[in-house]
Amino acid sequence: MKTKSQDVCEITCVDSEKVQRLKAQIDDQETSNIAKIYKALADDTRVKIAFALSLEEELCVCDVAHIVGATTATASHHLRLLNNLGLAKYRKEGKLVYYSLDDDHVKQLIQIAFAHQKELSYRGQ
Repeated sequence: MKTKSQDVCEITCVDSEKVQRLKAQIDDQETSNIAKIYKALADDTRVKIAFALSLEEELCVCDVAHIVGATTATASHHLRLLNNLGLAKYRKEGKLVYYSLDDDHVKQLIQIAFAHQKELSYRGQ
């Protein structure tokens, strides 16, 4: 016997005014760019890197590699991707390259996500 899911409307009822107002506020280009940020952060290694960078002003590529348990080449690849998406920036000092998060918004995204996860863990979810 099939049962209907409780999290889906059982009838179709559209509030046209609300729909039009909200659709006007959603910019397809902006949402596409935001989705790219979350896609970048959907990778476990990149989340570890971003979290480490949220705790320190900056880290060299070699330190990042050791923190996340990866090769320098792998860490560089992930850092380059974060940089290309505007989440991280770098500076070169001699032969060393130091990365940091691009701005406080990125740092807040990472720290809020970790705070939320700790809250979920505390609640047993």
